[in-house]
Amino acid sequence: MKFIGGPLAGMAMGLSFGATLALTVAGMMTSVFLFSLIGTAVHKQYMVRQRAKNKSLFSKKNRRIVKVWRRFGMSGIAFLTPVILTPIGGTVLASVLGVSKSRIVLHMLWSAVFWGFSLTLILFKLSHLPFLQRFLE
Repeated sequence: MKFIGGPLAGMAMGLSFGATLALTVAGMMTSVFLFSLIGTAVHKQYMVRQRAKNKSLFSKKNRRIVKVWRRFGMSGIAFLTPVILTPIGGTVLASVLGVSKSRIVLHMLWSAVFWGFSLTLILFKLSHLPFLQRFLE
C-alpha cells in the first residue's frame, strides 16, 4: 500500500485534489518508465543468481505468478500493481513475462489514474475524520 503515500503527502502539504492526483500518477509512472527500461536486465541478473544457487525455476511462488498471468493477463497485473505489487514489482514482473514496454506503460497509466483518483478522492472526502488528522499534521 505504498501508493497511498502520494495522496497522504499531497493532503499533508495542502495541495489541491488535482495537484495531488497529478503528482501521485506522475510518481508511479516515473517508476514504471524507469523499471520498464531496466526490467529485462534485472530479470537476467536474477536468473543468473538463481542458477548459481541451483534453485528450481518452478517454485510455488513462480507457479502462482504464472497462474495469475494466464487468468488475468497484463490488465490484472496493472490493476493489482499500485495496491499489492508496488509500481516497481508490477513493472519488473510484466517485463519478465515479456510484455512490451509500450504496453506496460499504457496499462500502468490507466491503473495509476484509476487508483490515484480513487484513493485521493477517498482521502479528501474522509479528511475530517480524527484518524486521518494524525497523518495530516
